[in-house]
Amino acid sequence: MKFCSECAHPVELAIPAGDNRPRYVCANCSTIHYQNPKMVIGSIPVWEREGELQVLLCRRAIEPRYGFWTLPAGFMENNETTADAAARETQEEAGANIELGKLFTLLNVSHVHQVHMFYLATLRDLDFSPGEESLDVKMFREAEIPWDELAFPTIRKTLELFFADRRKVREGGSYGFHEHDITRPMRPITDS
Repeated sequence: MKFCSECAHPVELAIPAGDNRPRYVCANCSTIHYQNPKMVIGSIPVWEREGELQVLLCRRAIEPRYGFWTLPAGFMENNETTADAAARETQEEAGANIELGKLFTLLNVSHVHQVHMFYLATLRDLDFSPGEESLDVKMFREAEIPWDELAFPTIRKTLELFFADRRKVREGGSYGFHEHDITRPMRPITDS
């Protein structure tokens, strides 16, 4: 950050009185500019018929991780709930109409200043299509998931937890709530 959003004067990094960490502070109007983690919200849209379960994934049409597969998710907007954000992102990225379930994962991704949250979701129908940010949208059984082509560690972790809980559900258990810290950066893209 270089300029104050209140008065357009340059800002400087300083520890404000009563605070314990550096913040961008405007020397002209004294506005303190707090920078906080961003919320990435999405869903795990599933379709199940006759005991066969499939998950809807989107192939990214944007950077970062162009061409890699992801669950439908994106940044939460102001004036919406996390549930609203999950439904909106699923509609925008996959054109999918869902019935939203409970919150399933909360993943802290502190090295990129983000918190990712994914809701369980059931597809209401199979009428879906790629949105502006997706190259493709496709249903996958667990054995078909392109594990080596998943965009982010949060997607892999959420899917691993989902399928582990799915096995418990088949044995009479239920889906749990999972909180996890992602401490490793994603692997670099290489030509080899």
